[in-house]
Amino acid sequence: MEFVRPTLLLDKDICLKNIERMAEKAKSKKLIFRPHFKTHQSAIIGDWFRKYGVEAITVSSVQMATYFSYHGWTDITIAFPVNFHEINQINKLSQEISLNIVVENKESINYLNKFLKFPVGVFIKIDTGFNRSGILAGRYNTIDGLLKFINENKHLQFKGFLSHTGHTYNAKSRHEIFNRHFDALLKMRSLKNYYKKKYPNMLVSIGDTPSASICENFEGVDEIRPGNFVFYDLMQYQLGVCHFDDIAVRLVCPIVAKHPSRNEVVIYGGAIHISKDSITNIDGKELYGQIVINKNDKKVLLDERNYLCKLSQEHGIIKATHKDFNDLNIGDWIEIIPVHSCLTANLMGKYTTTNGETIPMMGSGNDDF
Repeated sequence: MEFVRPTLLLDKDICLKNIERMAEKAKSKKLIFRPHFKTHQSAIIGDWFRKYGVEAITVSSVQMATYFSYHGWTDITIAFPVNFHEINQINKLSQEISLNIVVENKESINYLNKFLKFPVGVFIKIDTGFNRSGILAGRYNTIDGLLKFINENKHLQFKGFLSHTGHTYNAKSRHEIFNRHFDALLKMRSLKNYYKKKYPNMLVSIGDTPSASICENFEGVDEIRPGNFVFYDLMQYQLGVCHFDDIAVRLVCPIVAKHPSRNEVVIYGGAIHISKDSITNIDGKELYGQIVINKNDKKVLLDERNYLCKLSQEHGIIKATHKDFNDLNIGDWIEIIPVHSCLTANLMGKYTTTNGETIPMMGSGNDDF
């Protein structure tokens, strides 16, 4: 396959295996599988999920919900606190599909009570320790107040409680992922037990790839919403959440310069391609990607002494060992495993599969969203 400039390469077979494995896990645990589509943001990739029985999806914006509804998805949760400035789009969507939204304050509910025209499902966002958004699980008085406002509007249908245990991504070990997941389970289970008598059909929905991938205890949970698992990435690999062979995307970049005095290699591939998400390397410095090369017709992941160490807009700087520096030549194409595949995909805007197919994403010029 020939490339010209930085290209996001997608292995469809690996992607399909990842989807199948997560769908089977959800089925075995009797969980609703509502995958988050913010990772791939592609109608074509979204269609791959249908083969495994997926009928309901999660997105992160009204714009994304509109895009996927246009492509045939009719049961969508927007797992982001409602932005009531988008009420016109919310009304349009809720007239056409089964739409769920997320709230965590009275101001949003009051606005919806005034201007919402069609029924929507409502999840209350719960903070289980990530400290990004949501109400702490033990704040029953606050939750009771929100439920009172929700129940006053015939268009607002309480669906249950939704959380994202995002701090599993910051864990230092698999053991820490298990602990954070179990702590979130206890908090969500307590909420369910407290409210299930009044709301017997309520759902508990959780969503993060690390715990969905490796944890087995989902007692009290009704629905999972992982997204990153479709591709995985270096962060998940370093956490022990996936294997090297589970990572479905690479940023393919050309080498454009070498500097022997510093053992540094310059690639065409910078922050606008791969993002500036990083993890801490073994030398204590920031690592923006790990290097894969072709060796004897086999993909080889170089160790952490060879890594993407610096980014500017178009430039990427690879720090290499003396041995591997000599194997990297100007004009060669190398593959970078991104730290965070979601952001890299969003920046690149399209995929090239290992079979040579081009797959567009939302906002790539093929839609009006």
